[in-house]
Amino acid sequence: INATETNNAAEPTNKETLAANTQYKPAFEGQTRVNYVATKAEYHVEVISENIDLPWAIVNLTENKLLITNKKGTMTVVDLNTPSVHKTVTGLPKVNHADQGGLLDIILDPNFKENRMIYWSFSNPLNNGTTNDNTSIAKGKLSADETKVENVSIIYQTFPAHNSGKHYGNRLAFDKEGYLYAAFGERSDKEMRKYSQDLKSPLGKIIRITTDGKPAPGNPFATNKDALPEIYSLGHRSPQSLIFDDKGQLWEIEHGPMGGDELNLVQPGKNYGWPTITYGNEYSEAKVGEGITQKDGLEQPVYYWDPVIAPSGMEFYTGNMEEWKGNLFVGGMVKQALVRLILKDNKV
Repeated sequence: INATETNNAAEPTNKETLAANTQYKPAFEGQTRVNYVATKAEYHVEVISENIDLPWAIVNLTENKLLITNKKGTMTVVDLNTPSVHKTVTGLPKVNHADQGGLLDIILDPNFKENRMIYWSFSNPLNNGTTNDNTSIAKGKLSADETKVENVSIIYQTFPAHNSGKHYGNRLAFDKEGYLYAAFGERSDKEMRKYSQDLKSPLGKIIRITTDGKPAPGNPFATNKDALPEIYSLGHRSPQSLIFDDKGQLWEIEHGPMGGDELNLVQPGKNYGWPTITYGNEYSEAKVGEGITQKDGLEQPVYYWDPVIAPSGMEFYTGNMEEWKGNLFVGGMVKQALVRLILKDNKV
């Protein structure tokens, strides 16, 4: 983080004033390029810890302790009382750290204080560690001294495996009923895109499972013999965030191609369109498929970015700054920016 003394010390980065990558028009007003709003209140940016290598995800173990995944395949505990001291967590299965792959998201069990169970996602190496792999979800018990994970088991794996090194997804979220949601990418290559629309594969989907990896009851495709019963939604490209708001609504952010990063409000059984519709183009600037952005039966994103911000994590703000309460904060990797979205009636 490039720290500044206050928010007045640096000009804000408004990427949406740059030229768009495509000529597509939004489906409704406010779906892209909304007005920029600057924060008026004073705030500080503080570096709390450095030299964490390749952090990918972060979760609060306690009010003063952070558990961080390192993309290379380890976890780190940082105590905010002594943030320069890092504790390494061992006992994790090997990851395929290559390209976009590695150790990815992490989440605590809703009853973590009682059972100390954690869940994480990673690129699982197959065929003796070649780049042919899948996205897997594992769980285990974090030891009391926070130095190792015990009784590790893999509870879910995507298929088919692929060697692209890209678009693993993945994010994890628990609902109020204690069911686990996982968002998976479609593995990027053109021949893999079809799986986003294939109900026999978890690729390009959000799934809803129990903590043992079984389909959760009440899923939208549970009675469809031609679909995986764990599927919750489909038509996703490369999900990077998954989070519930205070109303219990599920929000997802995914990478688009060149243009077309999306913010989606996810509903059970709905199809979010990839690769049939998109607001982005191929990196060659060619159209994706038929080059259409709307089609009956396919959902529109609540918001999209063109040019992209390459979104990563997102969180709803619940702190003590009145100006930010209820706002959605999104990490943007292209400009290393933090994006604040003000939502009203589920629009930006």
